[in-house]
Amino acid sequence: MPTVKLGSPAGRWVMASVIMASAMAFIDSTALNVVLPSLQRDLKATGADLFWILNAYLLILAALILVGGSLGDKLGRKKVFMAGIGIFILGSAACGFAPTVVYLIVFRIIQGMGGALMIPGSLSLLSSSIDEKERGKAIGTWSAITTVVTIGGPIIGGALADAGLWRYIFFINVPIGLAALGILRQKVKDSRSDDKNTALDFPGVITIALGLAFLTFGFLRIPALGFHNPQVYGSLALGSLLLAAFLLIEKNSRHPMMPLQVFSDMSFSGANLLTFFLYAGLGAGMLFLSLNMVQAQGYSQLESGLTFLPFTVLMITIARPAGSLADKFGPRLLLIFGPAIAGAGLLVLSFVKQTAGARDYWTSFFPGVLLLGLGMSLTVAPLTTTVMTSVNDQFSGVASGINNAMTRIANVFANAIFGALAVLFFSGALQKTLPPDVKNNSAVLVQAANLGNAKPPASASPNDKPRIEYAYRTGFIYAYQQIMRCAAALAFTGAAMALLFIRKPPAPPTK
Repeated sequence: MPTVKLGSPAGRWVMASVIMASAMAFIDSTALNVVLPSLQRDLKATGADLFWILNAYLLILAALILVGGSLGDKLGRKKVFMAGIGIFILGSAACGFAPTVVYLIVFRIIQGMGGALMIPGSLSLLSSSIDEKERGKAIGTWSAITTVVTIGGPIIGGALADAGLWRYIFFINVPIGLAALGILRQKVKDSRSDDKNTALDFPGVITIALGLAFLTFGFLRIPALGFHNPQVYGSLALGSLLLAAFLLIEKNSRHPMMPLQVFSDMSFSGANLLTFFLYAGLGAGMLFLSLNMVQAQGYSQLESGLTFLPFTVLMITIARPAGSLADKFGPRLLLIFGPAIAGAGLLVLSFVKQTAGARDYWTSFFPGVLLLGLGMSLTVAPLTTTVMTSVNDQFSGVASGINNAMTRIANVFANAIFGALAVLFFSGALQKTLPPDVKNNSAVLVQAANLGNAKPPASASPNDKPRIEYAYRTGFIYAYQQIMRCAAALAFTGAAMALLFIRKPPAPPTK
């Protein structure tokens, strides 16, 4: 397919459509983190319910996202992209009307099905449509604008939640999605792989979907059941076996959905390892930062959303130039220093203790948020550019699907593992901080599963309730600190992956 210049009308329409569709998915995830306290209260959800609301979407997305990328390459990227947007819109509208937690979880699964077709399609369509010399700049522009819109999610979500309108975070997706569909239908041409064979790799599709689903499900059950439960280790073992079978199928398939040769490029493999570690740390950090601000530090949900504005400003000013620098000098140094700075930000945030609320923001959370925003601003565009330029155009959908699958699996890993760890840290802290006369009260300790939303049991005496509330608050802040340190370690590991695996590009020819 002939490519177009980024500044041409056709290039601008492609950019507009992929940004709008990506923004839907990103706003949804970031705004949902902020409104969880309101959602938990209104739907009477437990701490475990909250993680399932987050992870039902991630589970199906992780299971199907490679399938979505492959379908786009074979059947037409625009066609599959539009189908994904349509399903995502329907799922979003249904979530907005969900009367109970169970309905919301089911409708989040529908959102995940749409996202699996939509998310890899956005970058695949962009990468295959824009001229090769401007792809880094295009991806940098995409990264900057979508991140700005994404960080707007917590602000919008906080304002809606404080007004009792948290359901509208789902309804927002409907007009955005319809506008993106209109642009795609009228202004954007379709593209697909140059491979004329459109046969689908059905054994590969079934094996990878089931393998990722079982693996993801196993991780998600760890917080509730523990690792030694047969449901957990059985799911993890079966998922691992199916993934091994998938690799054998792909190795021997005439038309594989995930050609294994893409991993022969060390930069591609390293970029995906970096993605996994960095986004696992980022996912855990952002979730527990939001919960800490609202449930322990006394921020309103709008104030919690506004605290990420420095992140937004940095993305506006740095992400696009970082993409251009990656085009000119190569991404290696940016991908080493970016995750390292982000890790430093998470580490700084881990030292924040009890504060006096939002008025202490500038001397407590702000320095860490600033470092985290700077690190991610340096990383996002070069990382995406590395992934998309390490493979031939015919595999752009597969490459985008693999990298997005890494991001979603990292988020599932973060929610499942860190959710379990947070409960353990919280319970341990409660054992130390509860007054001796209530220390063995099982009704008090069982509330640890609700983390920052823990409430003194009704049986507690009026004199005990303030002491129990203090123990809950300090225990949750301790758990938050430990989680943030683990998240920082993951980000530093991501920087190490870039140091070990990302290669310098050949020097540009001299004139």
